[in-house]
Amino acid sequence: MKKIKARQCNLTILIEQDEDGYYVATVPALKSCYTQAKTLKELYPRIEEVIKLCLEEEEPVPMKFSNIKGRCA
Repeated sequence: MKKIKARQCNLTILIEQDEDGYYVATVPALKSCYTQAKTLKELYPRIEEVIKLCLEEEEPVPMKFSNIKGRCA
C-alpha cells in the first residue's frame, strides 16, 4: 500500500458549460485533470476525486491567474 502525505494546495478549477448543457471542469495546473457532469452538484465530488488521483502521480505546475478576455461576434 502506497502512503501519500496529505498536503494543502490551492488550485484553480475552470468550469464551463458545453453546448449539450454538461458542465466541464478542468484544472490547468495538472495535466489531463478534467471531468464532466450534467449538474454542478454531480461535478464537485467528481473533480475532487480527479484532483486526488492526479496529485498521486504529479506535482501541480505553479500558475498565476492573470486575465479573462472574451469577444462575441
